[in-house]
Amino acid sequence: MLNATRTATLTLATGRLWASPQVKGVTLLVLAILIWGANWPVMKTGLQHITPIWFSALRFAAGALCLFALQLATGTLRVPTRRDLPLMLSVGLLQMLTFTVLGAMAMTEVPAGRSAVLAYTTPLWVTPIAVTFFGERLSKRQVAGTLLGGIGVGVLFNPLTLDWGNTALLKANLMLIGASVCWALCILHLRHSRPEASAYQLAPWQMLTATVPLVGLAYGVEGAFTGDGSWTLWQIMLFMGPLATAFCFCAVNAASMWLTSTSMSTAMLGVPVVGLLMSVLFMGEQLTGALIVGLMAILGGILIVTVKRSATTKGAINTTP
Repeated sequence: MLNATRTATLTLATGRLWASPQVKGVTLLVLAILIWGANWPVMKTGLQHITPIWFSALRFAAGALCLFALQLATGTLRVPTRRDLPLMLSVGLLQMLTFTVLGAMAMTEVPAGRSAVLAYTTPLWVTPIAVTFFGERLSKRQVAGTLLGGIGVGVLFNPLTLDWGNTALLKANLMLIGASVCWALCILHLRHSRPEASAYQLAPWQMLTATVPLVGLAYGVEGAFTGDGSWTLWQIMLFMGPLATAFCFCAVNAASMWLTSTSMSTAMLGVPVVGLLMSVLFMGEQLTGALIVGLMAILGGILIVTVKRSATTKGAINTTP
């Protein structure tokens, strides 16, 4: 009888844990980090078959198509209201269009692993903005985790190793930092906005907001559609459309509404960790001592900020500061 009561109590506690917004947010975030990390070497491969802006346009067109079809089939499609428009525009134009185009263009000059690291220097911009303009208070744990993650990024991105005489390479690195700033602004907007629609309901409209100007920009800058029509390209788009775009953007935007902006931005450093490891395994990038130290620092920062043992519920995940 006592064992049955304990089992029932444990089951109830587990159910409540998994029903909490924080745990849902962390779960979605972990899945998105794994997929987006793998996406960097996939994108590098894709750029051998199509030019950067057309690649970005095709990616978001595929993602929007997937989500519109799913929401129509399930009866969950909702037209955005005026209150939803600011978030629809900021995510569509900054997080999706600008971040992705800058990253894709930069990867024509920069290796996939380094690209992922520079694009995800987001905490370096989010934390001071959040504290200065939004009045967020950082716990000692958040400060320690953010600093440790930032040190890891600094180790991986060593400016002393750059060829400062290579103008194209310097521009590419600046594009990646600019992409990171755009991401930081979106994280803060997502955290402090109160739209009527959910992240899932807004996602296809945000992707459509990115796709339309991307198609015009691609045609104006790169000419007619540049995809080579190869089976490799369409395999890549099958991965990027439903998973790396449709699912991941929904997951991250939903998590941004449940977790603090500082926790979100530091946890997203897991993307370059996965991206670098995938690049080492599949793209032939070297696993150096600096790379190992940087990865360990980033992982340590992520764990400090996002995972905390509760004194009352052993093994529980606590993402509140």
